[in-house]
Amino acid sequence: MTFQQGRKRFVRRKRVCEFCVEGSNFIDYKDAENLKRYVTEFGRMRPRRQTGTCAKHQRSLAVAVKRARHIALLPFAVE
Repeated sequence: MTFQQGRKRFVRRKRVCEFCVEGSNFIDYKDAENLKRYVTEFGRMRPRRQTGTCAKHQRSLAVAVKRARHIALLPFAVE
């Protein structure tokens, strides 16, 4: 096998938690537009490996999504 010279290898950048970068300690459940980014089109929460959030903020994000669902800001499931 020969390797082509000049072809660059793809290096994946480490994802950084957006909540840690902006320094927010509280994730607001009333901000439905921001929470929609962390929910799939079927209404399921996206996992940490897809969103890039840290474990601490993923837990608080899950609580915020559940609260938003409970007061009907986000749907539980798609019809």
